[in-house]
Amino acid sequence: MADTEHDHDGGLARDLPMLRRRRLLGVVGGSAVAALTGAGPAYASIPRIPEETAGPYPADGSNGPNILTTSGLVRQNITRSVGKAKGVAKGIPLIIKLRLVHAATEKAATGLAVYLWHCNRDGLYSLYSKGLTGENYLRGVQASNSTGWVRFTSIYPACYSGRWPHIHFEVYPSVAKATRAKNKLHTSQLALPAKTNALVYATSGYASSKRNVSQVSLATDNVFSDGYAQELATVTGSVTKGFTAVLTIGV
Repeated sequence: MADTEHDHDGGLARDLPMLRRRRLLGVVGGSAVAALTGAGPAYASIPRIPEETAGPYPADGSNGPNILTTSGLVRQNITRSVGKAKGVAKGIPLIIKLRLVHAATEKAATGLAVYLWHCNRDGLYSLYSKGLTGENYLRGVQASNSTGWVRFTSIYPACYSGRWPHIHFEVYPSVAKATRAKNKLHTSQLALPAKTNALVYATSGYASSKRNVSQVSLATDNVFSDGYAQELATVTGSVTKGFTAVLTIGV
């Protein structure tokens, strides 16, 4: 099974400016609080999710195709392509549950929209990778409900060379804004835990991931190396029944 068709050099080049800005904002933000209060840096009990790069394959119109305006993208099950495309992503089942809360109050952030996407079990992205430019699976939009939750039914993504296993997402003020790719509030990534990665990548279909994940860690990943506490999901389940990844997102 092929590793990937990604241009990882190009991806890293796009990632580095975001990482520099994120580190700078952390310093400036902490200094501003200290200056106002006379104390050290202070943080909300649920900090805002760190801003991360969308990477080279967002399909939100910022780098090539824009899937957000496609009919049918507002859906919970993202394993199948929509429209004329008929592809289905194969892999270990994964339910992704994100709870959006207001960072300052911890109250549920309702009515926001999450656009979520990730690679398939071969480490390839729909709409971009060779052989998948006509597919759009593993991408979808959901609105946060009255308790702040969004839920996606998907498959466990691969670990491709150079990156820790992850899932991308963007937060918008509403589904109407998301489906027009307007007024994006946050861009970030969810990290998957090592223990679950090991279980999934020992199964058939993930052979290249088993090799790739042994060559990277959260501490060396070019996105998560400067801190991942707010981005590391809690994952439960099994290979036979599938897994559920849960993460609280401060907005």
